[in-house]
Amino acid sequence: MKMSETLGVLLICGFLSLIANVVGTKNGFVEAIPGMLFLIALAFVGIWLGKVIPGGIPGVAYVVTIGCILTVPGVPCAAAISAAVSKVGFMQLCTPILAYAGVAICKDLDVFAESSWRIVVVSCVVFIGTYIGSAIIAQLILKAIGQI
Repeated sequence: MKMSETLGVLLICGFLSLIANVVGTKNGFVEAIPGMLFLIALAFVGIWLGKVIPGGIPGVAYVVTIGCILTVPGVPCAAAISAAVSKVGFMQLCTPILAYAGVAICKDLDVFAESSWRIVVVSCVVFIGTYIGSAIIAQLILKAIGQI
């Protein structure tokens, strides 16, 4: 995918997320625009770095790394970025992304159907194992820091 197409997809997802943000949160459309623009720029830069830097590191790794660095307390722009991004709801960001994932899966529905019932069993085991593992880790950490 060309970077211009990537930017187009990011802008469309950002716009749809802003609409979902208005519906799902108490934040207005205009007040969420700066945070969304930052997220779009961050995603674009991360994807671009993933393509131009050799080593095969995926773009999402750059997105996470740059986002973490820019929002560390003490970095000059951290407070402004955190304040802007806090106006964008996480669940509202997921709406267009999950819709896209659904369309992508439907495109390959024949392959999914050939997986038979085993894929359901494996998925259930993975979900349950992840949930139990997360609960155990949370329990241990909360107990260690004295929260429970």
